[in-house]
Amino acid sequence: MTKWRDKIHEIIFEADTPLARLFDITVLIAIILSVIMVMLESVKSLDQKYDNYFYVIEWVFTIIFTIEYALRLYAVKKPWKYATSFYGIIDLLAILPTYILVILPYQTNYLIIIRILRLLRIFRIFKLVQYLNEGKVIITALRASFAKITVFLSFVILIVMVFGSVLYVIEGNTNSEQFTSIPRSIYWAIVTITTVGYGDISPVTPLGQAIAAIIMLLGYAVIAVPTGIVSMEMVNASNEVTTRACKGCGDDGHDDDAVHCKYCGEKL
Repeated sequence: MTKWRDKIHEIIFEADTPLARLFDITVLIAIILSVIMVMLESVKSLDQKYDNYFYVIEWVFTIIFTIEYALRLYAVKKPWKYATSFYGIIDLLAILPTYILVILPYQTNYLIIIRILRLLRIFRIFKLVQYLNEGKVIITALRASFAKITVFLSFVILIVMVFGSVLYVIEGNTNSEQFTSIPRSIYWAIVTITTVGYGDISPVTPLGQAIAAIIMLLGYAVIAVPTGIVSMEMVNASNEVTTRACKGCGDDGHDDDAVHCKYCGEKL
């Protein structure tokens, strides 16, 4: 049983053998076809004409991915670790919508489009290690800058609440049809400070327009500050990674000189 499990693990999780590459490429093709099928199904004219075919094909893909998911859980020594990992959650979400559709028949099948996230495995399958390394650098930088960005976003939230309230006081009487409440005024402040500018709400008084100009200029800081924080952390985060998959939890992206899995401690 151990040899059988190791063989399944080699085929499903590794990308070094011809059989493993064939399996991964086959799965990727199935993912792409299933996503295309969901996109076509959303076209009303096609759905009305080929509804039965779409239904059958959808279940065929779902059964295939369900078997694959079950084999992945079987192949690792710690199934729960894999099930709660990023790829494990994505694999589960890729098959759930079809089963939920049986209980709640309300277009939940379109959520199958989430299967496209499984294409992220393409970086491991085709040995694009340099891209895995860059992805790890970004993740490390985001984690390191989380506290700083949180403080900055808290400050931005306070700013939009203050400016939204001020604009409501200024525009409330003159422009009451647009600035109908403080929450709506805060919505305008958020749209303005993020430089989106829908234009559905705009101040008409000179003082309101002056404050709007200040918020627009602050919008550049909203874009620049987080970018600078993350960029600084990215400079400090750089390690070589490999595509080796852990037999314990199934995760990959370990350092080149790693001996044990950094997620579950299993020997690589």
